Amino acid sequence: METNNQIEPVEIFAGTIWEAELLKSIMDDAEIESFLLNEFTGTMAPWYTASGGAGSVKVIVSSVDYERAKSIIEEFQENMRENH
Repeated sequence: METNNQIEPVEIFAGTIWEAELLKSIMDDAEIESFLLNEFTGTMAPWYTASGGAGSVKVIVSSVDYERAKSIIEEFQENMRENH
């Protein structure tokens, strides 16, 4: 049995520029490297970045950090539901 040991970028979240920037900051605090995809669209045309839809800003992490990042995303989304 062969295993895949390649480290690959993984999309962990898609939403508005505000949500993505906040999550990137949380990832930085947790010492998880991440970057944003489509952040310029979210900045220049925020009405176009539907949460998770077309033009959304994506948070990308390493496949190595996926499980840790996933738990942070789940906690973030739970907090957002509770506060809205």
